[in-house]
Amino acid sequence: MGKRIEVQRRGRGGLQFRFSSKNRLGAVKYPAVENGKTYSAVVEDIVHEKGRYAPLMKLKMDDGNYRLLPAPTGIAVRDRIYMGEDAPLRNGCILPLRKIPEGTIISNVERIHGDGGRYVKTAGTSAIVVAHVGDMVKLKMPSGKTMDASDEGMAMIGVIAGGGRKEKPFLTAGRRYYYMKARSKNYPTVRGIAMASVYHPHGGGRHQHPGKPTTVSRNAPPGRKVGNISSRKTGRGY
Repeated sequence: MGKRIEVQRRGRGGLQFRFSSKNRLGAVKYPAVENGKTYSAVVEDIVHEKGRYAPLMKLKMDDGNYRLLPAPTGIAVRDRIYMGEDAPLRNGCILPLRKIPEGTIISNVERIHGDGGRYVKTAGTSAIVVAHVGDMVKLKMPSGKTMDASDEGMAMIGVIAGGGRKEKPFLTAGRRYYYMKARSKNYPTVRGIAMASVYHPHGGGRHQHPGKPTTVSRNAPPGRKVGNISSRKTGRGY
């Protein structure tokens, strides 16, 4: 038979198919914010992390520690942002969801207080606060679906930066290749039906939707042993 198909090779989970953490700049999540307190930080730099769509802002906290968070649209170096109960309702500031009124555009949302922000973090995305119901808050996600989150969870005011990245074409296949490689994504991909039968179970022939492998085993019963029989690549022409 032919070689192992791409799906089987990637499914095994080898190192060549895993996402590399070599160029990670650090954890991208909120610091621990105590209830009733407000903290401030200064944006020291806007940085890029390999494999991440959105730019990151490097924050210097009042205690001297540094934090990385997704940068909202319109943020600039040396801007000061606030996080906590009494933070102002302006771009880049971080507040508990219970303090954010309906209709506000938010991003980098905590569904459960303390998870550091796990939702709406990619470039150009944002959510909208729809309603406050008891101790939960209903959010309209970028997909259009509604999600419930704890009103204790934190969220950042504004839209994640980098939303225009799709407007620039790649122009060359090489640029697209390295772009996908940084994200450990397979590119280019070839359809199985476009391959020869030796390279994929669906390959060989003019069919576009076989529904089952078109290459049969050498030991198949007579009624099944039709078509491409035990395809192999030997160099001998059969």
